[in-house]
Amino acid sequence: MELTGAQILIKMIKAEGIDTIFGYPGGAVIDIYDALAKQNDLKHILVRHEQGAVHAADAYARANKSVGVALVTSGPGATNTVTGIASAHSDSIPIVIFTGQVPTGLIGNDAFQEVDIVGITRPCTKHNYLVKDVNKLTSIIKEAFHLARSGRPGPVFIDLPKDIVGIQIDFKEPKTISLKSYKPNYKPNKKQLNKVVDLIRQAKRPVIFAGGGVILSQAFDEITRLAKMADIPVTGSLMGLGAFPGSHPLWLGMHGTYQANMSIGHCDLMIAVGVRFDDRVTGNIEKFAPKAKIVQIDIDPTSIHKNIEVQCPIVGDCKAALKGIIQLMEGNNPDNFKPENFKKDHQEWLDQIQEWKSTTPLKYEQDSVVIKPQFVIEKLY
Repeated sequence: MELTGAQILIKMIKAEGIDTIFGYPGGAVIDIYDALAKQNDLKHILVRHEQGAVHAADAYARANKSVGVALVTSGPGATNTVTGIASAHSDSIPIVIFTGQVPTGLIGNDAFQEVDIVGITRPCTKHNYLVKDVNKLTSIIKEAFHLARSGRPGPVFIDLPKDIVGIQIDFKEPKTISLKSYKPNYKPNKKQLNKVVDLIRQAKRPVIFAGGGVILSQAFDEITRLAKMADIPVTGSLMGLGAFPGSHPLWLGMHGTYQANMSIGHCDLMIAVGVRFDDRVTGNIEKFAPKAKIVQIDIDPTSIHKNIEVQCPIVGDCKAALKGIIQLMEGNNPDNFKPENFKKDHQEWLDQIQEWKSTTPLKYEQDSVVIKPQFVIEKLY
């Protein structure tokens, strides 16, 4: 079956289970838009600015637990995507961005609306491609989606020269992707998990710090079960909000609230799950959790020890690691891991946290002139 590069692109996107893409047309991608208009399965959302297309793809990925897709034209259309790509890269959101480019014969000649967008986006993408051979288009697209959604997710960028999307070739179904140099480690080291169990057993003032990795790995049940099982209070980064029930007594609030900050400052064990410890979280590194032994669970080995020195690093999927810890706690000397044992050991710590919550709660002062939003929400509640 002979298809153009544009038709192959649409066929491959649909094969990845994507039903919606976000974009803004232009001359370099007009053939792709022509192919889009001749099919009904893949929905296109027209944005008003290319940056909006990437942010919308980002939101689609978060909401659908899928990969978001953006399509824009060359030159200024491509450069307008950079802010959205950098945002997705920081938050580990899987998106694939397709941009138009001048024909391959004109690359490097300062042609109209030619920009080295591959070079520009290299620092803020998980990987990027410039397609120079239409016969490699199917494998590149399949690789891009595989890279975007696997391991630590992130944005992958594909630059499409205008002649590539117009060439007709015999379409062949791509083979299963296997990249020798890219093998994400999902399974945590059992010896390291045993160390975590020992640290939990010894701790008197433990805290769980939930980050965006908990959301991405959908480890909600596991982190909640571990916290309840060992009576460990939980805080979360901004990206980790929703990982633990906000109404539960063990919830400290988002990191930044008084009780969460004080708990981090005084804990003797911190179990950091899917947290990259950026400067907004740590502040002065030397004063961050100065009394704690730190466990860091992350699928990305480069995130461990990057900003904070940790005593127990665990490379692997957050969900798998938490499951492993729970299984070890349930299997090894179960009498030592009864919730009532931890309640006794942690009671003084939990009482201190409750005092911080009661003496310095989140509050506001309502005057008689300006109605504050907190007042409105409180009255509605």
